[in-house]
Amino acid sequence: MTIAYDQAGPASDDAVVLVHAGVADRRMWEHQFAALSRRHRVIRYDRRGHGGSGDAEGEVCHHEDLLELMDTLEVGRAALVGCSMGGAYAVEAALAAPGRVAALALVGSGLAGHQWPPEMLAQARERVHTSVPADRLARYREGGATGVDPRDVRAMAEAHTAWQVAGPGRSRDALPGPVWEAAVEMCALVFQRSWTGPRSSERFLSPPAAGRLREVAAPTLVINGLSDVPGIQEVSDILAAGIPGARRLDLPETGHLAPLERPEEVTAALTSFLAEVFPPL
Repeated sequence: MTIAYDQAGPASDDAVVLVHAGVADRRMWEHQFAALSRRHRVIRYDRRGHGGSGDAEGEVCHHEDLLELMDTLEVGRAALVGCSMGGAYAVEAALAAPGRVAALALVGSGLAGHQWPPEMLAQARERVHTSVPADRLARYREGGATGVDPRDVRAMAEAHTAWQVAGPGRSRDALPGPVWEAAVEMCALVFQRSWTGPRSSERFLSPPAAGRLREVAAPTLVINGLSDVPGIQEVSDILAAGIPGARRLDLPETGHLAPLERPEEVTAALTSFLAEVFPPL
């Protein structure tokens, strides 16, 4: 398994680990990586099948990969900052190895074992999946496709970014040009690799995290974008209500990738939160 990662900041057994969204890669953390590493040891990495890491092939368990990376880099405890499905894997890691997780910051987070509402799935089909002809999309989704049309990759990435990253109630113009282009570029790579790479299956923590939030002992900050997909915002509701002592921050006019769209606000919230988790000497 090849995992691409960057780390910066002072040497320490403790670290801040940034876990990217499923539609992105470690580049989404550019602002937070640079700012937080002035005070903390910070690690950002690409999950299998994303960015510069190796393909996801066979059975994949992302929270186990995360803990294994911590072992490899000799991280004793970490504050896990996860966005979207990165947040879901961070919660799983906190349940699987509570002594290794000092804190959780969950941004527009997913939750393993949670069932997405039918209206959300229908909206995704209507607004995203129709961007590529159904016969070609079905062939691409089988994996290992040859001759993937780059126009299809771009169309799917733009449709997904408009729906989720900008948010279903906003237009693509709500995102500044550099944010739009960065999000589309990362999302396009996700689809390109998914459609051309080997097949994989995902194994989650058992029993599922969705029914075990009361077991999370780590201090938790939930960050929610108020322009995100409503079904995803519902997960923020569940996390904030279900994790004992969790704090919540709602960001107005913010879609799914808050660290990319609102870098200063997210970094400021994380800086304050982490100062309590890892107090200065």
